[in-house]
This record gives sequence, structure tokens and C-alpha cells, in this order.
Amino acid sequence: MGGPQSRIVAAAETATTITDTLGRKLVLRRIGALEKLRLFKAVGPQLGQNEPYLAMALLACAVAAIDDLPLPAPANEGQIEMIVQKLGDEGLAAVAGAFQAAQADKRANQDSAKN
Repeated sequence: MGGPQSRIVAAAETATTITDTLGRKLVLRRIGALEKLRLFKAVGPQLGQNEPYLAMALLACAVAAIDDLPLPAPANEGQIEMIVQKLGDEGLAAVAGAFQAAQADKRANQDSAKN
């Protein structure tokens, strides 16, 4: 009870799946505080100051699978670049769109909670 298998099943049930313009199915993982910290470590101190690079790395880090092929969270610059290459412009645009939609939903929920 509560072993690795149940955590994997729970993560799959809460994962968001989107489709890019190439028709690829992209499964997104939740990017929490720990994942962000690990991403900062993976990009290193110099690239961590480069906001455009960091933004693209965050999009790449959010992809857990492409067409049911799992992608582990990147642990270094080379792995980040490999995921960016696999995603291409179409995949990155789809992930960015999903992030924007999630932020809009979050703001709408916060606004309705205030009223």
C-alpha cells in the first residue's frame, strides 16, 4: 500500500494530456517547488540567469511523455536540449499554451473566490 506503483498510477491519473499541431500526445507533469529547484540545478548558475533559456527549459521539464514514450525530468543541460529538440516549436507552443490556460483558470478561480 502506497508503494512506487501506486504513486505512478496516481500521477498518471492527475496528469494533463495535450496534443500539439503535429498530432503528438504530450503528457505534462506538475512542476512544483522541488522540480523547479532541480531544474535550476540542471541549468547551472550561468544559464539560470538567462530568462529566455530558463523559460524554454521549464516548458521542456514539464513534459513527462511524448506519444506514450516517457521522458524523465532532465538533470543537466544536455538532457534539457534533447527534450527541446524532440518537442520542436510545435511541442513547445502546445506546452506554453497549456501553461497559459492553466494560469487563466487559476486567476478566474481566485477572482470568483473573492466574490
